[in-house]
Amino acid sequence: MDKISQETPDLTQENIAKIAALFPDAVTEAMDADGKVTLAVDFDALRDDLSGEVVDGPRERYQFTWPGKREAKLEARRPIKKTMRPCPEKSKDWDTTENLYIEGDNLEALKIMRETYAGKVKLIYIDPPYNTGHDFVYDDDFSKTRAEYDAESGEYDEEGGRLVANPESNGRFHSDWCSMMYPRLMLARDLLSDDGAIFISIDDNEEQNLLKIGNELFGSGNYVGKLYVQVNPRGRNLDRYIAKTIEPVLIWVKNYTCGNSLNLIPKDSRMLSEYDRKDDKGSYRAIGLRNRNQSFNPQTRPNLYFPLWISPADGSVALEKDEAHSVERLPLAADGTPTCWTWSKSKIQSENNYLFGEPCGNEWRVYRKDYLEEGSAAFTMAKSLQADAEFNNDYGKKRIKELFGSNVMSFPKPPALMNRILEIGSSKDSLVMDFFSGSATMADAVMSLNAADGGKRRFIMVQLPEVVDEATEAGKEGYTTICNVGEERIRRAGEKIRAEVDEASRQLELGAEPKPVPDIGFRVLRVDESCFKDEYAAPGQYEQAALDLFTDNSAEDALPLDLLFQVLPAFRIEYSAKIVEREIGGKACFDVNGGQLIACFDEDVDTVALEAIAKERPLYAVFRDACFSNDAAVANLEELFKTFSPDTIRKVI
Repeated sequence: MDKISQETPDLTQENIAKIAALFPDAVTEAMDADGKVTLAVDFDALRDDLSGEVVDGPRERYQFTWPGKREAKLEARRPIKKTMRPCPEKSKDWDTTENLYIEGDNLEALKIMRETYAGKVKLIYIDPPYNTGHDFVYDDDFSKTRAEYDAESGEYDEEGGRLVANPESNGRFHSDWCSMMYPRLMLARDLLSDDGAIFISIDDNEEQNLLKIGNELFGSGNYVGKLYVQVNPRGRNLDRYIAKTIEPVLIWVKNYTCGNSLNLIPKDSRMLSEYDRKDDKGSYRAIGLRNRNQSFNPQTRPNLYFPLWISPADGSVALEKDEAHSVERLPLAADGTPTCWTWSKSKIQSENNYLFGEPCGNEWRVYRKDYLEEGSAAFTMAKSLQADAEFNNDYGKKRIKELFGSNVMSFPKPPALMNRILEIGSSKDSLVMDFFSGSATMADAVMSLNAADGGKRRFIMVQLPEVVDEATEAGKEGYTTICNVGEERIRRAGEKIRAEVDEASRQLELGAEPKPVPDIGFRVLRVDESCFKDEYAAPGQYEQAALDLFTDNSAEDALPLDLLFQVLPAFRIEYSAKIVEREIGGKACFDVNGGQLIACFDEDVDTVALEAIAKERPLYAVFRDACFSNDAAVANLEELFKTFSPDTIRKVI
């Protein structure tokens, strides 16, 4: 029976294994820092395998680097002994919700989640620190003592996580920011689904560095572009020379060749007003059939240059002149320059009912009907300039004041902007993530959009529990951390959405179907130390397998639910899984996702209990080392499962 590792995966060893599959001669063995034999890459052999055109040594090459980049890469791959501890007392609708709110350092959270959520997240949005010289960046050097750190910056949060001031006087001003972002984006890339996309808000201070980091990690070929969001139409007063009104949102997709990474968005009222004509098929707009791009002309597209004939009586269009169709029209620009048609003769013949001619001044023109309800006519590509009034930052403050009665958060994003990003980057059943959650505007937007379109999007918010200054509005209201504010915002927004849905249902016409209330709950998890004692994973700790089985290696403060959440990643089971506490064979057990996993961490588990669990035929079964009542239970465990559920994968912790 296999043991469950208490560390996140070692990504370096995973990468070496991939190299070994392609170039087995380039992988060898070496001693690590602890004296253990481990796999390593023989780079000389790998260079030989990759031919003679390797960029090596002092040769110049195009690259983007900074002091600390190598360590930033190592940090992303370095395993940690951390877990997600469940906090049902802080949660809302714990048993039924599929949303998550995670308190803790987002780098650690991403490492823990990678094992379970790799390739599952459709949309990631983040609003990281802009590095203005006045904000804080995460300090990923966890080797400092608190005394050393206090001497360095004097900032510590209540969970012991570090936030470091990054003033422009710091000689590593940009380097520190790059080192903070690189490992987080490196891990975020692994979480994206093949049709996934990441949207990142930023400003001028680090826009160029972010673009280079993103292109390196996601691939320049997967870079889509920028949304220029008008967040302050009046312009910023603190700017010099030019008052900035916009902030960019940079977009990458996981796979540019995937056709459904990003969506068209609904046309606005101005665009819809263009569909001002109507016939038996419905509303339509008239689009000129002539190609207005003069680079398309009789020389470049000779097959699209030909005369059309219009009936003055009914406006019908034909390819040949006849008694009814007597008005000739060639694809000529206003100045007489020949261009061409956008449709070929065969398309004109097969879809002739879409064409019509009508007089315009002293001439006739040919148009095609573009029906609103046909195909994707009601949708359009998102424009690079996003200037809707509700994208103004004032609307972010307005929503906070609406929910709390005061401005308890600084610079919250406007919900309408989050809604637009969801429209572009998500589908109705998408998993959405924001690992710089702040005031949790994205969670609010997910619930609101689900209420509007009946979607079942789920969210994962991650936020460091930064301490709130007592002098701020949030501090005066009694909130101690940003997480407290974010969680309360989700609660209040959810209840407001519920009330709005209920009110709309009361006003429905007789026989109309009411909209369901979306999932407005969330499970709170906290990044914490492992639920297992340090000595569990120490090399050579256990000399005998028998002793190992009877060692209680769980931490003193670890509850059974804590143990369950620590083992879920080993089975690739999401933290939103349905969990039912059951008694099986007289012992307390957790039944996860209706039999996908049965976990028993009770004491004195005997043969009777093991047989009852095996008869449930779960896909996975997990037990605690110290739970077995006697030698017979241990000896019979494998035989019982072979008899009653041979396909069950059994593990111990």
